[in-house]
Amino acid sequence: MTGTVLVTYGTRNGSTAHIAESIADTLREKGLTVETMRAVCVPFVDRYDAVVVGGGLYAGRWHKDAQTFVRRHRRDLAERPVWFFSSGPLDASASERDIPPVRAVRRAMQDLHARGHATFGGCLEEDADGWLARRILHSGKGGDFRDFEAVEAWAAGIAGELKH
Repeated sequence: MTGTVLVTYGTRNGSTAHIAESIADTLREKGLTVETMRAVCVPFVDRYDAVVVGGGLYAGRWHKDAQTFVRRHRRDLAERPVWFFSSGPLDASASERDIPPVRAVRRAMQDLHARGHATFGGCLEEDADGWLARRILHSGKGGDFRDFEAVEAWAAGIAGELKH
């Protein structure tokens, strides 16, 4: 592959954006050209040769911007390699076992014949927006559970597939 990879995401407080940037950095280190953009800002995908779509998980649902992106660009996504990632568990579970995709992601994966999915731990810190986020933090269940070594390993696998 000699074209460009799009890494796009839906996020509320920025944790998923940091994961997307880590994926993009790893793909670049492996010699690929990459653009990273919030899902709501992507006007089209036909100029990309592959796409990685991520979304934060909120109450068991994938971020609405990621879902809307997939619906809006379904035809073009079906014509290129696509991977999905989710971020959100506020515990170590994502590092301890494979967490299957939520229903919306599972359906999109089937429809688009996606090449893969990974769920990474999330991050919820004191400056998070939203009533639910504040409640979670107040209950003592916040923190940073992202495993960037796992993110980089997953992205390296994508790079390996794209380069062969």
